[in-house]
Amino acid sequence: MTAKNTICLWYDDGAEEAAHFYAATFPDSSVDGVYRAPTDFPSGKAGDVLTVQFTILGIPCLGLNGGPAFPQSEAFSFQVMTEDQAETDRYWDAIVGNGGAESACGWCKDRWGLNWQITPRTLTEALAAGGEEAARAFAAMMDMGRIDVATIDAARRGDS
Repeated sequence: MTAKNTICLWYDDGAEEAAHFYAATFPDSSVDGVYRAPTDFPSGKAGDVLTVQFTILGIPCLGLNGGPAFPQSEAFSFQVMTEDQAETDRYWDAIVGNGGAESACGWCKDRWGLNWQITPRTLTEALAAGGEEAARAFAAMMDMGRIDVATIDAARRGDS
């Protein structure tokens, strides 16, 4: 059954390849349908993959191979909550290691231009705590690309 509300992600091309990558990388993820264009369209031909229904971490999505008119930007990202450094590293390495790019403060970009925030739970908890704990964790995060859980935990405690 198709979800009543889905996230539509615009791809230049490669929505099917991206969906298979996400399904192989994240739990509770799958490729649910691949649909081909019935006729030619501005960025493709009849028979090309037009849309792909997929699920990422339980979130229903639709990938649209719409061409280069609307590239991805940091205005949209998936935030993936991780429990520890091993999980953080696994997702970060998968995204960056598959042609993606590192960014700052836990952000990275996959090879299709989609942005991801790989965020350890300890960082979110520190920010929610407020006060000096949040300020220390936030300051530590500002110098990071991939989030280092041990450094965030030390900042939370006030260890120098």
